[in-house]
Amino acid sequence: MASAVRITSTAYTQNSLENQNSEEEEGQNLWSSILSEVSTRSRSKLPSGKNVLILGDTGTGKTTLIAKLQGVEEYVKGRGLEYLYFNVHDDDIDDHAMCNAWILDGDLYHKGLQKFAVCGENLADTMALLVVDMSRPWLVLDSLHKWASVLREHIDKLRVNPETLRDLEQRLVRQFQEYTEPGGDHNASPQRRNAVAADVEEECVVLPLGDDTLTHNLGVPVMVVCTKCDTFGCLEKDHDYREEHFDFLQSHIRDFCLQYGAALLYTSTKENKNIDLLYRYLVHRLYGFPFDLSAQVVEKDSVFIPSGWDNEKKVAILYESFQSLKKEDQFEEVIIQPPVRKIVHEKELEAEDDQVFFGRLQTLLSRQPPAAAGRPVDPTNRVPAGSPRVSNRSAAANVANVIPMQPGTSRSKGGQTSEGVLANFFNSLLSKKSAEGGGGSSTPRTVRKSDSQVGLDSEPEASSPTSPDVDES
Repeated sequence: MASAVRITSTAYTQNSLENQNSEEEEGQNLWSSILSEVSTRSRSKLPSGKNVLILGDTGTGKTTLIAKLQGVEEYVKGRGLEYLYFNVHDDDIDDHAMCNAWILDGDLYHKGLQKFAVCGENLADTMALLVVDMSRPWLVLDSLHKWASVLREHIDKLRVNPETLRDLEQRLVRQFQEYTEPGGDHNASPQRRNAVAADVEEECVVLPLGDDTLTHNLGVPVMVVCTKCDTFGCLEKDHDYREEHFDFLQSHIRDFCLQYGAALLYTSTKENKNIDLLYRYLVHRLYGFPFDLSAQVVEKDSVFIPSGWDNEKKVAILYESFQSLKKEDQFEEVIIQPPVRKIVHEKELEAEDDQVFFGRLQTLLSRQPPAAAGRPVDPTNRVPAGSPRVSNRSAAANVANVIPMQPGTSRSKGGQTSEGVLANFFNSLLSKKSAEGGGGSSTPRTVRKSDSQVGLDSEPEASSPTSPDVDES
């Protein structure tokens, strides 16, 4: 009986030990799963410190472009070096990160501020956007070459290990060569690439680069963004642009992109065109999200060419549609800058105060002599009292002397006015009438014409009152 109890207790002890061991194993498995999950999340967490450097001339819409990526409608444009950011969300692991966006001012005076955005430590996590304004296509090529030179000059000044810079350049070459056409359905939201699957992918066949491909390798991914593509209609209407002009412009831009291994995208913030595509391509190049959108070259105002898709043969297809243009034509001779219209600024005249004007007018009037109605009559020219009887011949002579005055003349040769002549005439008549009434003994003077001037001549021969020349009737 005692042996049976001993066996039973031994069996119970053994069972308890087995249960305890199983519990310890379960606890260890739980901790292992927790640690594994934490480790997996830490590896799959979105990286931080990714940068986008935006370069371009003033007025190209750089700040507006990033504001659209942020989803902000109202924004304030800065100066020098602007800092903005846009959110990146990973639906797979429910994680998000902030991508830094550095916008350099269009004035070359501020190009030294790039050192605060891109340095040797974050060069591998940086992507550059070269923004050009398609409403002024004659400035596109010069702007691209200028800002690409500014970026290269800054990278050359960075203290980067030559081996590290060489690895970055080789990474761009591999990315360009390993590009494959995307297939399958388009996902509604970007999903991160499976790093493990990417490591075990079979090596794809790489093709050699063209003669003009990646000849200017900067070590950082580059994308050319052409803004304001909604103005193509105005270019056709105002500057007589045709389809071949837009193809000619696109061919030169694509040649530039091949030299730098850059992607190309036509956008319009006004029509919200290709803004979402820009976001998806940025997170694809910076965070490793898969990208399954094909190139778009059919519509002239919504072109998209990812890095690695284009080559010289595809660009040559554009030349086949040319009618009046040739591939060898100079860019400046085809895409001509219209003449600048000079704006004439009219000088604004300000009216003076009324009191000042009237005071000045009064001063001018006070300096002028008063206007006389006629020359005053010289009292020495008055006709003296004469015979009370006036011959009709003299009266007729007086009338004849007044009437022949030329019409429209105001002065005679002697300088007298017509009013003065009439005044003298009527004064002579009055003096003669007064002589008639007074019965003076003096013989009257006759008025005659001399050199178009009516005046008093010397005293004529006296005629008696009973002269037969006087007609009494």
